[in-house]
Amino acid sequence: MEATVVRTGTEGKTWGGGNEPLKASYGKMMMWFFILSDALTFSGFLAAYGFSRFKFIDSWPIADEVFTHFPFLHGVEAPMYYVALMTFILIFSSVTMVLAVDAGHHMKKSKVTLYMFLTILGGIVFVGSQAWEWATFIKGDYGAVTTKGGNILQFINTEGERVALGDFAIPMEGSRVEHDENNGVWFETSQELPTYTIEEVKAGFAANEDILIRTQQLNEEREKTILSREESLNILEAQGIGTVEGANLVQNEYGHPLFADFFFFITGFHGFHVLSGIVINIIIFFNVVIGTYERRGSYEMVEKVGLYWHFVDLVWVFVFTFFYLV
Repeated sequence: MEATVVRTGTEGKTWGGGNEPLKASYGKMMMWFFILSDALTFSGFLAAYGFSRFKFIDSWPIADEVFTHFPFLHGVEAPMYYVALMTFILIFSSVTMVLAVDAGHHMKKSKVTLYMFLTILGGIVFVGSQAWEWATFIKGDYGAVTTKGGNILQFINTEGERVALGDFAIPMEGSRVEHDENNGVWFETSQELPTYTIEEVKAGFAANEDILIRTQQLNEEREKTILSREESLNILEAQGIGTVEGANLVQNEYGHPLFADFFFFITGFHGFHVLSGIVINIIIFFNVVIGTYERRGSYEMVEKVGLYWHFVDLVWVFVFTFFYLV
């Protein structure tokens, strides 16, 4: 029985074999394979974050109360403004990358050089902004008290505004010795003393009647629960065991420690991708300057690194949505 073979014309889009499926070069195909595998990795991380967030939804930090800083505007409440600016800068760098790729298709070396430079500059500004955000998050704003159950107690005034530990804690006389291997029963390497002890916070809180305690738990209005003055005194005296300032992998003054764990890991992993993209872009940029791709007659390398850069930008949109908006 004779088999019938149906052949498509050269104008068809169906891949008929060969080393360029769908007219994509080997390099582009490998870049797409890498992007797909990396997308699955980020998806797993964000899914884990989502499950953890909704498991502890009543004690999860509110982003508008965590990311309220703007460089050079100390003391000014600007919730999410700087994060929005970072996002805009990264997305704008994706636009300049598109322009660089388009200029490469038209073999315009000077424009490729300009747009690649702007892309690199945008990436550097974003990574620097992320480092600043990390430093601010680690340092903290107000401080809080930890309880026996591992919860966080924050302090507010009668107008509902956050109050820092330094605003009311009463320093006590006497030397405070930092534990080491010789005198510390629960010694941990590099464990520094907090600025204020729990006793200093309790004394200052008792002396300031216009300060109340706000717990992590949400009320029926989906707002953090504010205790009465009597309830605040009782819970601080009965359950307060220590103070915390800022956020790290163990404690978090803003709320549940898992938030800080995921924040450092996922934003750090994304920041590593952006930093890697900057390095690769710099290499490609210098090759553009010295005319490497001009001599080859193709700027495909710019297009391939552009695919990676667009992927990094797209991932940040999801990270931004999960951590700051939802």
